[in-house]
Amino acid sequence: MREKIEQLKKNIEQFKADTLQQLEEFRVRTLGKKGELTAIFEEFKNVAPEQKKEFGRLLNEVKNLILEKLKSQKESFDAVETVSGIADKTLPANADSIGSRHPISLAKNEILEIFARLGFTVADGPEIEDDWHVFSALNFPPDHPARDMQDTFFIEQNPDILLRTHTSSIQVRVMEKQKPPIRVVCPGRVFRNEAISARAHCIFHQVEGLYIDKNVSFADMKQTLLYFAREMFGENTKIRLRPSFFPFTEPSAEMDVSCKICGGKGCNICKHTGWLEVLGCGIVDPNVLEASGINSKEYTGFAFGMGIERLAMLKWQIKDLRLYFENDVRFLEQFQSVI
Repeated sequence: MREKIEQLKKNIEQFKADTLQQLEEFRVRTLGKKGELTAIFEEFKNVAPEQKKEFGRLLNEVKNLILEKLKSQKESFDAVETVSGIADKTLPANADSIGSRHPISLAKNEILEIFARLGFTVADGPEIEDDWHVFSALNFPPDHPARDMQDTFFIEQNPDILLRTHTSSIQVRVMEKQKPPIRVVCPGRVFRNEAISARAHCIFHQVEGLYIDKNVSFADMKQTLLYFAREMFGENTKIRLRPSFFPFTEPSAEMDVSCKICGGKGCNICKHTGWLEVLGCGIVDPNVLEASGINSKEYTGFAFGMGIERLAMLKWQIKDLRLYFENDVRFLEQFQSVI
């Protein structure tokens, strides 16, 4: 029996198949119901008890050797088949697929670059925040609708902890740690409990800005935002400021830019008004400065905030906000040429 095992082992080591058919015949000849290894296993019943351990080990080694031979030979045939498909050197090479940045990243980077030229630095903060930094320090009264579960994702275990609804929380953290002058932009992902549609999503991205120094005025804010609008949408872009209300700024305003599609004449994109709303802004409320330890009698400032998805929609005429999150290659490939 030992001689049969050694001879079978030698035959396995020397075997080499030229075709898949030969490899299959080898499998049947060795491991089939009437195969060589099966026959030896039948003889194993007659081995003396004291020798069963040794012969059992030898048989397992041979079986593993057969399986390894089958696997290695099969892999070599697969490799040959793969290579044979492109063996014709006269065929043109397959062009490499060139990736691109996501449109949200492209818009965010452009916004940050514009404000960097004005001396703004980038600040960051946590997405899971507390009530103080998201609401209380920003002059939100206790009964403000934004605290309601309809707008905010609260952490059930601790109602004081929530997913931030705006990146203004980063501004609060900056004001708490840094003395004026302060000039920062705060990009990040924010969360609101809203139904997902073509115009809204429960997850979106913002860039908010804050400038605090002595004698900062509404005119400073207007000139800063005018520069941003012209850099972002074109040198002929016009802006207008409409009165609005935010708890953390007073006075407050919504800023519109002239529609670059129709040149201000009116079209479907701007709903025939000639204007597109892009951001909210205003002079920082003195209560917000005092809450973060900044003397509101000595310092003033302005703040602004914009949705990146909204700006990207306006810049590239994207009609459905959900496209940003669906990873549709057909959509993303359109931004390969955008730097």
